[in-house]
Amino acid sequence: MNLREDNVREETKKLISSLPTDKDCRGKLCKYQGCWYYHNTLQAVISFQNNFQPQETDIILSSSPKSGTTWLKALTVALLERSKHHDDHPLLSDNPHGIVPFLENNLLLKSSTPNLTKFSSASSTRLFATHMPLHTVKEGLKGSPCKIVFVCRNAKDALSLCQLWDHVLSYWRGSLEDPSHVLFMKYEEMKEEPCVQLKRLAEFLGCPFTEEEEESGAVNKILQLCSLRSLSDLEINRTGKTSNGVDYKFYFRKGEVGDSKNHLTPEMESKIDMIIEEKLKGSGLSL
Repeated sequence: MNLREDNVREETKKLISSLPTDKDCRGKLCKYQGCWYYHNTLQAVISFQNNFQPQETDIILSSSPKSGTTWLKALTVALLERSKHHDDHPLLSDNPHGIVPFLENNLLLKSSTPNLTKFSSASSTRLFATHMPLHTVKEGLKGSPCKIVFVCRNAKDALSLCQLWDHVLSYWRGSLEDPSHVLFMKYEEMKEEPCVQLKRLAEFLGCPFTEEEEESGAVNKILQLCSLRSLSDLEINRTGKTSNGVDYKFYFRKGEVGDSKNHLTPEMESKIDMIIEEKLKGSGLSL
């Protein structure tokens, strides 16, 4: 390690030591830019902001945890790769999370300067994922005009430790302020109108379906390839593991809209609905 790297690490340690802290069953949490992170993850977040070298063609896929992240990754890969693969499609041999790595929970958790060349998809496009809020992501992008896609889900179906409201609202407001660079998607709309939402995603990413593609059924082919049933039945997703040893099969759950009713009482659902209404009041966003 050189002197500059040593100084940067010391600066990061000092910053982290000054932050509000808490803890849960998994360990210590630090609050940074409005979100709570585990210590190692926070180091990776700060490393991303300091060291990431963005490219104009980068695509960042963001989400709240448990909100359709795996599906969004698969759809995006399939969109960008649709003219290049048949029997050797990358989704047939690798999990979406292996193809589209998380910046803070994968790449930069292991190294402050990881090799990112292997994560290029179509032509020079690089695909990355994150659970960071938009303002934190933008600090790492350093003004780059790359595309950011965010997917959210009704809070009752995706309860997690994430600071949901500030997180979701950062992307919602970002999509209103800069719609050419930030796309806001809802999991429920993707389930209800998959063809419409897939074409919307394709338009945003600059790779719209041609009339010929639509007539040949390209949209439905991608949706079929990326369906929960198709992906979960693949050998790689039934038996494979992440680099951290997590079984890929755990990333494929029910994916049902409104499944919270099978886990929450009517009183609990009503209380959450009231909280959602209060937190989103005046934003123009409904979940």
